[in-house]
Amino acid sequence: MITEEVKKIIEENAVAFATVGKDGNPHCVAVGDARVVSKNGILIGSIFLKETVKNIKNNNNVSLAVWNKDWERECIGYELKGKAEYFSSGKWLEKVKQIHKGFSPKGAILITISKIKKLA
Repeated sequence: MITEEVKKIIEENAVAFATVGKDGNPHCVAVGDARVVSKNGILIGSIFLKETVKNIKNNNNVSLAVWNKDWERECIGYELKGKAEYFSSGKWLEKVKQIHKGFSPKGAILITISKIKKLA
């Protein structure tokens, strides 16, 4: 379950978002506008995530890592693991369009979190 502390860190910081390619190699990108949408759901807009989306369609296991901006003073971070689903239409796409004003998301990625581990 995503606590208020974890939600705050996710929504106020960039998130490292990792997928796995067909070749088994990891692929990691930085995401700036992740939003917590339920007790175990995180929504990410797909604007420039071509390889990430391709990977999700092949293998929906994903991982996120996030830590606070002031990490040198006091590092607080989390690793989140779960399964991702890509939406090219519907309510999740409409929601990311509201989040990403000024951009045109091609789709929405909804991640259902199954495990959260405190990193620091």
